[in-house]
Amino acid sequence: MRMNGEGIVLRVSLPFFLIVVMSAVGLSACGSQATDQGMTVSADANAEAIYKKQCVSCHAADLRGKVGPGLQEIGSRMTEQQLFAIIQDGARGMPAFNKVLSAEEIQALSQWLSTKK
Repeated sequence: MRMNGEGIVLRVSLPFFLIVVMSAVGLSACGSQATDQGMTVSADANAEAIYKKQCVSCHAADLRGKVGPGLQEIGSRMTEQQLFAIIQDGARGMPAFNKVLSAEEIQALSQWLSTKK
């Protein structure tokens, strides 16, 4: 039993409490929606933020390329694993980002780029 501020006794049963908690947990999962490619909207936004911070200067905001090649359809030419390796280790004029980005950031970016087909 609990008393609220007005002296009224409130009874909260354990099953009711568990239902409320489970409902809150279930609803919190609704915050990120899945896209057609299986990525969540929040993961997609995170990858885009990484791209804007680290890649735009060479590959352009629209992925058409500047100093570096265009990436608009990179997912049809390279796998996610190949993209991960290039971002991590560098290739043909592209610097390695393994000391700039975490493995999780490289994974998010390579997964996002692999959907560009």
